[in-house]
Amino acid sequence: MDTLNIVFGVLILIGALFLVIAVLMQNGKSHGLSGAIAGGAETFFGKQKGGTIEKKLSKITTIVAIIFVVIVLLAYVLQDQTDYDALYDEYMNALTAEDTAEETEAEETDADETDADETDAEGAETEADAE
Repeated sequence: MDTLNIVFGVLILIGALFLVIAVLMQNGKSHGLSGAIAGGAETFFGKQKGGTIEKKLSKITTIVAIIFVVIVLLAYVLQDQTDYDALYDEYMNALTAEDTAEETEAEETDADETDADETDAEGAETEADAE
């Protein structure tokens, strides 16, 4: 499943780059005021030469945009549905259990050391009494 995510990611990046470049290469539909004032400068034949390339680029851009949207939707639907909140809760519970176990061990070790100190103290008292 991980390789599928990588493939979708690469396709999405390539599609996005192509769309950005294709949109930037296209001319605007309206030329603003300068097109209205100097409208006689463009002849019918001059428009058609550039229009075929523009039409092809526009058609390719539309097709790639549709494919891009489909790939993004597929990537979303097929993505990993891992519940990260539940994993985090399990991890925190495990850490808490480990901390509790370490505290219990530390308390038992302290208790053993206290018992050993008391035994040593009793042994020292017994030796002192014997002398």
